[in-house]
Parts: sequence; structure tokens; C-alpha cells
Amino acid sequence: MRYRTIGQNPDHRREVSVLSLGAMLFGTATDEPTAFAILDRYVEAGGTFVDTSDNYAYWFTGGQGGESEQLLGRWRRSRGVGNEITVATKLGARPLAPGTGYLDNAEGLSAKVIRESAERSRERLGTDKLDLLYAHIEDPSVAPEETVEGFAQLVAEGTVGLLGVSNHWTWKVERARTVAAAAGLPGYEVLQYQHSYLRPRTDRPGDMSPDGSQGVAGGELLSYVRDDPGLTLVAYSPLLGGRYVREDKPFGPEFDHAGTPARQAALRAVAQEAGATVNQVVLAWLIGGEIPVIPLVGASSVAQLDESLAAVDLELTADQRTRLDGAY
Repeated sequence: MRYRTIGQNPDHRREVSVLSLGAMLFGTATDEPTAFAILDRYVEAGGTFVDTSDNYAYWFTGGQGGESEQLLGRWRRSRGVGNEITVATKLGARPLAPGTGYLDNAEGLSAKVIRESAERSRERLGTDKLDLLYAHIEDPSVAPEETVEGFAQLVAEGTVGLLGVSNHWTWKVERARTVAAAAGLPGYEVLQYQHSYLRPRTDRPGDMSPDGSQGVAGGELLSYVRDDPGLTLVAYSPLLGGRYVREDKPFGPEFDHAGTPARQAALRAVAQEAGATVNQVVLAWLIGGEIPVIPLVGASSVAQLDESLAAVDLELTADQRTRLDGAY
């Protein structure tokens, strides 16, 4: 396994594996014995960066979420896991009532919600401190000053370490970080966005914003991370839910443009040369790129996880990267 540092403050920064394991479906679509086996294998391989959220996976149960955090708590206790494993969680997108969702009835990012939701996450995870806590989605009803101060208070109290943000407009991330810096408070250091090798169109409706771009690491967000070495980008859905390799899961209309087949062809060619799978090439491209990215992968079996783990040791040549980057 390979590792990198996230965070700048020596009191909170963490050394984490360059491949993160997503626990979104653990405890719902992925049963407990399978989830435990995947987690055990990940740690055995040197993995140290597990991701969840307080709203996972409410859509499977018709409830409010929390199943993934609860399962991770049981796993941590049963294995005696301590702070050697960095567990990241999120708040702000948990539905306030069963039968509702994050788009129409989210908990939001008020100071009250931040405190209460973080406390519930700590209880479910069975820990006194959240290693990394994200603002999951935007809350336009709350001033950034309140959100920044709410997160900073938990850091000051020692119940949260690093702060992160997901699915926000880039300018709003910068605004929140500016507010924090001006007040001498900790700000967001880890950014979690959807990012992969294939590039989606930005003129299609999406879940997070009308044009579909708010949760995607587009050019502006990538430039923002490139220009600030203190930021880390974590890429969720890097394998696009299996669409690179599964004929039964075709790409949607967001990838219906001329660049998609060209980049698919480049991927297949490089995979054949490297003796690797297409998925492994995608992950290696992300990990070793100009902007180092930590891919956040899901797994429904140990075998699926093993395929992703092998990508950590896949070194693409300069020529292969040039061809992948230049495919349009």
C-alpha cells in the first residue's frame, strides 16, 4: 500500500492510504458478514481510510440512514480498531423524516445540526473523535459564518479532527475557507467530489444542481485543488458504478458526447499493454496524476476489492499517461 498526508495542522493531519474504501452500502445492500470480510481484507492490505455518512443508506430502508455508521461501529469494536484507521463521515444530507430525501428535507448545516449530528455519528461509530467530518451538501439557508463556526467549535473541543466538504460549488468552498481563515478558524482541507477518467457533459440535469455539475470535479474545481497544495481531492464513484466494464450498466446521457468513445478506446489499449483491467487503469490514472487524487471505491465482495487494491501498484508509463490524457 502507498500513503499520503491529508491536512496541514500537525495536531490533526493523517497519513492515509491512497485508496479509500467506501462503506455506503454496508449494513443494507451489503450484509454484515460480507462487509466485515471486505473491511478485514482492506486493512490486511494496508488500507487505512474508510468513508461513510450519517445518511447512508436511507434509500434502502425508507428511513433516515445511519446503518453504515452503525455497522462500522460494530466492526471497530469487534476488531479492536483504534485511531490507526481514519474513518471519515459526513453530515448535512440526512433526511429529517422517513420517506423524505436530501433534496427536499435535509438536516442542513446549522450550528445546532452540526453539533447534534456529529454527536450521533460518534455514538454510532463508537468513537470519541471523528477523524474527518465533511459538509455533505450545501445549505443555502444558513450563512457560511455559522457553518464555519459550528465545525470549528467541534475541532476546538477535540471531538473532530479534519474538516472536509463535498458537492459544493467551488466558489462557495473558497468563500467558507476565506471566512475561516479571516477568523483564525480551521477550514475545509479535504474535498470529496465525483471524479473519473471519462468526463460527463455539463449541460445535463443532475442530482446536486440543475446543470449536473455541482457534485462533479470539473475544470474549476480541479484548478482550485492544483493551485493549493494544502487541499486533498477524494474522488467518489471513480469507476462509475461498474459502467466501464459491465454491458448491463450502460453509460447514461451525461456521457453521450464524442470524447467518450475516444477515451474508452485509450483505456482499453493501455489496459491491454499493462496487463491490467480497465478499472485498474482508471484508478492508477487518478492516483498518479498531475493532481494526486484519492479514489474512493466501493466493493460488494472481497474479489472486487482485490481488483481495486491491485491498482495501487500499477505504474503507468509517461507515454501511456500522455495517450490517456490526450484522448478526446
